[in-house]
Amino acid sequence: MEKVTNARAREKAILEDNGPEYEFSGEADLNFQFCWHQTHLGAAIRVQEAVDAMVKNVERENIRKMQCLVFWCSANCCEVSQASMQQVHQCIERCHAPLAQGQALVTSELERFQDHLARCTMHCNDKAKGSIDAGNEELQVKRELDSCVAKRVDDHLHLIPTMTKKMKESLSSIRK
Repeated sequence: MEKVTNARAREKAILEDNGPEYEFSGEADLNFQFCWHQTHLGAAIRVQEAVDAMVKNVERENIRKMQCLVFWCSANCCEVSQASMQQVHQCIERCHAPLAQGQALVTSELERFQDHLARCTMHCNDKAKGSIDAGNEELQVKRELDSCVAKRVDDHLHLIPTMTKKMKESLSSIRK
């Protein structure tokens, strides 16, 4: 990369650089384990967009700060000239531990959210199958299924702020 003197150009160059990939992605990938009906795709997109926005926020406000601390801490480990190679390596591993713990926490919360939403929508699908088996009209069953899924999605969208707050509090306590 050529030498960049302008601060904005340097920032742009850093953002465009496809350097090393970190374990934590700024995007959540929720692969739901059930079949979305065409009318449910909008609900899936709403959930995905809300979760992506939440993850990007947590990444910007918490994970990046943790990454910065890891790099500073690791650099300090390398500056101890009397330390052996093993001691430097152990010091760097200690520096990385909070970040790994934070990334695991975010991943765990997202998986828990996904699993809960999948169970709720499976419940809707099971109710619809039971209703069809009972001989109810397909259009009526479809409306009931749509209503059930929409309610579950709305319920889960309302959980995101609480989940975000909990994650941020947990991440803040890890850094201390």
